[in-house]
Amino acid sequence: MRIFFTGGSGKAGKHVAPYLAAQGHQVTNADLVPLGHAGVTDLRVDLTDAGETYSALAGIPTMDDLDLAEKPEYDAVVHFAAVPRILLRPDAATYATNVLSTYNLLEAATRLGVRKIIFASSETTYGICFAQGERRPLYVPVDEEHPTVPEDAYAMSKVAGEVTARSFQARTGTDIYGLRINNVIEPHEYAELFPPFLTDPSLRRRNVFAYIDTRDLGQMVQRCLETDGLGYEVFNVANADMSVAATTREIRERFYDGVRVHREMGRDETFYAIDKARDLLGYDPKHSWRDVLPDPGAGHD
Repeated sequence: MRIFFTGGSGKAGKHVAPYLAAQGHQVTNADLVPLGHAGVTDLRVDLTDAGETYSALAGIPTMDDLDLAEKPEYDAVVHFAAVPRILLRPDAATYATNVLSTYNLLEAATRLGVRKIIFASSETTYGICFAQGERRPLYVPVDEEHPTVPEDAYAMSKVAGEVTARSFQARTGTDIYGLRINNVIEPHEYAELFPPFLTDPSLRRRNVFAYIDTRDLGQMVQRCLETDGLGYEVFNVANADMSVAATTREIRERFYDGVRVHREMGRDETFYAIDKARDLLGYDPKHSWRDVLPDPGAGHD
């Protein structure tokens, strides 16, 4: 497939864009800074500019395509570009940048006839991650039916993006899938970041004790590209286990006492439910911090 990938130079994108190229796709990275990967074409685009966004999507994907009799069209858009969290820019700028860029891209892609759009939403839409003080979920594990009522500008922008995407899907019938991506972890970060998480699970409360390995995030995007006909859907994206060594029972007792248990959970199962992605897409995460670090909780329940 010819894929227009936005934000391919960011923390998640710099792994996922090359992953898709390695699967045989032709990938154009639309970003403000180049990725510089041999298998990915870089195109500098300001997605908050509607004209630039439309022109970029309407343009020729690569120099090699000049040899074709007709200009090829993009088969899919993967939209990861965003101000990636709060406290990087003022709140108003974070909200405006993320909402406007998403609108511009969805409008351009649907008007140009792109039939598959995958966009990055966020775990923060549930209102837990960047809340002032402590917020607990209404029930666990947290699935896609859980209310999304955030209080911060970043998460608000992601909820607005979901509403916008659903509206464009209703207008056009395009397959548009939103990914509520949990805390993105690069493979080298297990050894660097996770040892404190294993001894003090409270450090992961705001992430619902979950995470997503960049390699499994790449698999998730690939499964979305391969799965047609779902219309508009949103999916939680996380690894199958928690990012802490404590068991699910221990986490429930310490952090979620009194919170309704929606269904039975496995000993180490993520509280950020991925059942929907498994069932509808065949998503099957393969990676874990346990492949790198010893589990201090092994051997006890």
